[in-house]
Amino acid sequence: MTERLTIPRPDDWHLHLRDGAMLEAVLPETARHFARAIVMPNLVPPVVTGADARAYRDRILAALPEGADFTPLMTLYLTEQTDPEDVARAAASGLVTAVKLYPAGATTNSASGVRDFDKVRPVLEKMAEIGLPLCVHGEVTDAEIDIFDREAVFIDRVLDPIRRATPGLRVVMEHITTADGVDYVKSQDRDMGGTITTHHLIINRNHILAGGIRPHYYCLPVAKRETHRLALRAAVTGGDARFFLGTDSAPHVDAAKETGCGCAGCFTATNTMSLLAHVFEEEGALDRLEGFAARHGPAFYGLPVNEATLTLEKQADPVRFPEKIESGDGPVTVFDPGFPVHWRVAQ
Repeated sequence: MTERLTIPRPDDWHLHLRDGAMLEAVLPETARHFARAIVMPNLVPPVVTGADARAYRDRILAALPEGADFTPLMTLYLTEQTDPEDVARAAASGLVTAVKLYPAGATTNSASGVRDFDKVRPVLEKMAEIGLPLCVHGEVTDAEIDIFDREAVFIDRVLDPIRRATPGLRVVMEHITTADGVDYVKSQDRDMGGTITTHHLIINRNHILAGGIRPHYYCLPVAKRETHRLALRAAVTGGDARFFLGTDSAPHVDAAKETGCGCAGCFTATNTMSLLAHVFEEEGALDRLEGFAARHGPAFYGLPVNEATLTLEKQADPVRFPEKIESGDGPVTVFDPGFPVHWRVAQ
C-alpha cells in the first residue's frame, strides 16, 4: 500500500484570486502547494487589455507571502470590443498565457462576456495564428435551456462551431462537468484540452439539494448526476493527457454564499491536493495523479514541468483542514468533502 507519494510541484490551470483583501487572504492558500496558476480575469471591472493584466499581475506579486515561489499566468477577458493586436502584443511579451471566453451572464462577473460570437472572430483568428489558447466557460445562458443541460448544448451550439470555423485554435474546455464534455474532448485532436475541478470529482447534485440547500456546494457549472461524476473520475484517472487540473477555486465570503441569492463557487485551494490523493487512491490510480496534476497541463501550454516537488503522505488520523479562511472582507468557507481524508501535503 502506498503511504508516500512525491510528484513534481503541481499547477492549477483555472483559479480565482479576486483582488484587494480577498486576494491577500486566499493567495497564500494556492502558493503553498502550486507553482503556477492560470488566473481568471473576471474582476470588476474585468481584465480586458494587456495594461489591465500587467497591473493585476503586479498586485498579485505584491500580495505573495515572503519567500513564496509562485508564478501567476495571466489571462485576458474576451469581450466584443477586444483588440486582436493588443492580445497579440500581450502574448508576444509573455504577459498573458491565454484568453478567457465567458458567455455573457454565465457565471460570477460575466456580464461583460460575449453575446455575438461573430464579433470576436478576428480575435480568435489572431489567437489561432499566434498559438494563444482560448479558455472557455462551457455553458449557454439561454433561459429556456435547463441548467443541467447547458454544458451539452454549449458544445453543440458554440464550442464545436468555433472549433470548425477557426482551424488551429487551441482550446481548453474548463471545469467539465458532464460525460458529454469528456466525450467531446476525447473526440478532438491535441489542440483541445479540458480541465476538471476537485469538487466535481467529489460531489453530485444531491450534495447541493438533498436534505436541504447547501450553498457551499453550489457552483457553476452546477454539479450534475452521479453518472457524470463517475465519468469525470474515469477521465482524470485514465491517463489521457488532454485532461488536467483546474480547481476553479472560487472564494466568496460566507455572507454572499449564505443568502437568498447566493454566489456560485467552491473554495478548494486549501485542501485540493489531499482530496485528489484520496480520489485517485479510491480509483486505484495514485500513479496517475502526477500526470493529471503536474504534467498534462504544462504539456498543453508548452511549459516545462516544475523541477521542485511536492510530497503527500498518508496518515492514520484524518487530516484537520481549517473550516474557514479569514479575509478582510469576511470569512471564506473551505470546501468540506464530507468524509475523512488521510492524505496530507508533507512538503
